Amino acid sequence: MSLYRFLFRFFVLYMWIGISAFAAEAPKPLFPIPSQAQLAWQELEYIAFAHFGVNTFTNREWGNGNEDPAIFNPTEFDAKQWVQVLNDAGMKMLILTAKHHDGFCLWPSQYTDHSVKKSPWRNGKGDMVREVADACREGGLKFGVYLSPWDRNQPSYGNSPVYNQFFRNQLMELLTNYGEITEVWFDGACGEGPNGKRQVYDWDSYYTVVRRLQPQALIFGCGPDIRWVGNESGVARETEWSVQVVTPEIRKRQWGEHQNGFVNGKGADFAHRTAINPKKHEFMWYPAECDVSIRPGWFYHPDQDDKVKSLEHLVDIYFKSVGRNGVLLLNLPPDKRGLIHENDAQRLRELRAFLDETFKTDLALDATATASNGRDNHPYFDPKQAVDSSRHTYWATDDSVTNAVLELHLGDVKQFNCCLLQEPIALGQRVYEYSLQYWVGGWQKFARGTTIGYKRLHRFPDVKAARVRLVISGTRACPAIQNFGLFQMPEF
Repeated sequence: MSLYRFLFRFFVLYMWIGISAFAAEAPKPLFPIPSQAQLAWQELEYIAFAHFGVNTFTNREWGNGNEDPAIFNPTEFDAKQWVQVLNDAGMKMLILTAKHHDGFCLWPSQYTDHSVKKSPWRNGKGDMVREVADACREGGLKFGVYLSPWDRNQPSYGNSPVYNQFFRNQLMELLTNYGEITEVWFDGACGEGPNGKRQVYDWDSYYTVVRRLQPQALIFGCGPDIRWVGNESGVARETEWSVQVVTPEIRKRQWGEHQNGFVNGKGADFAHRTAINPKKHEFMWYPAECDVSIRPGWFYHPDQDDKVKSLEHLVDIYFKSVGRNGVLLLNLPPDKRGLIHENDAQRLRELRAFLDETFKTDLALDATATASNGRDNHPYFDPKQAVDSSRHTYWATDDSVTNAVLELHLGDVKQFNCCLLQEPIALGQRVYEYSLQYWVGGWQKFARGTTIGYKRLHRFPDVKAARVRLVISGTRACPAIQNFGLFQMPEF
């Protein structure tokens, strides 16, 4: 090797070491932060429920447990049709009601005869959980299961120790025989058993089974991973924190009291108000899931074929769930044929087309971005990182800065009526107050907000401007913005 080449390589190595040594450090995570599984779940954004069972054939919402399995016979059942509808809609996961409150099981459970094995469907040899799980994996969808703790058919219900073992046995069947499960969905419905006693659920033992058999699965409910948003209309709050205080109710698995706290809005913005003295409270990463049905009912009813939610209503739900730092869980009840009804499928396609049209052109993409502060003036955290549409880059300020301004120069005057904001939530949730402004002979406010989190969407009357800015006026730590986008929504 010549001396020239040696010196050149030495210089390159020296410069690389020097630059690496003096590279700016990323902001320290602001705990609590999401697990990798919680982060991946949040990125799904839009997922599906399928309520299906004997209620579909009795035209009821809640069965009483004495239904004859012979009524269950979806003669045109096609799990691939379900998956195709979901893929066309842009959904990323399907959660199936493997057992609802009536106790009828969509798989041939060895612990009860109240299941598909006593039905005429597939001559009693079918396994609907198997067919749906396989179709989801083949179609690229994640798969989850709903297992109702309340079982109105099971004689041991109300004999708490005996029934809890029965329930764990059924849970083990679902978590060992159907491949990867992404979400396990429990609700808190509870009643009296045949012995007249109210069942006491052993939640911790249920969660232990999930963690042992499906360690990456997320648990919905009064558990460790995902919380109910507090309503069945699919709407999150204007201020929806993923950072939540650990309450006595959740420690004791007191389902009703715990859920009522979210229904009443308690703790909705508790995180930033207590940040000045976090030693008084323990916090957890506890994101909101927003469940709602595309129809008035959760199960299919023929008289609701003309009552599918309108496109405008579904768009409003999307912006108030996904657009408010939540995940939208939209129920699609299959009909007696075993298919997702044409009206539902058509409305989902309309929603997908509307969202695709809305977000196809980011008017802020690659805009000239400046900021009142940049972290060590380092390119890794330059303001332009907020307008490159990447999930892996972000603008951040120095640790000592908690109020900051991020300004976009769009070049020409552009018209927009929708704004997207995202924080890199792997570093925690930070912002609790901000406004959006545009320049027209002076700065004019056109939107304001509190939390951002994974995703915040704003809708507003048309704005025409060449300069726009995000003014962050309150944070729990130095702000970090992953994406700042501007879009023009079409008319309905």
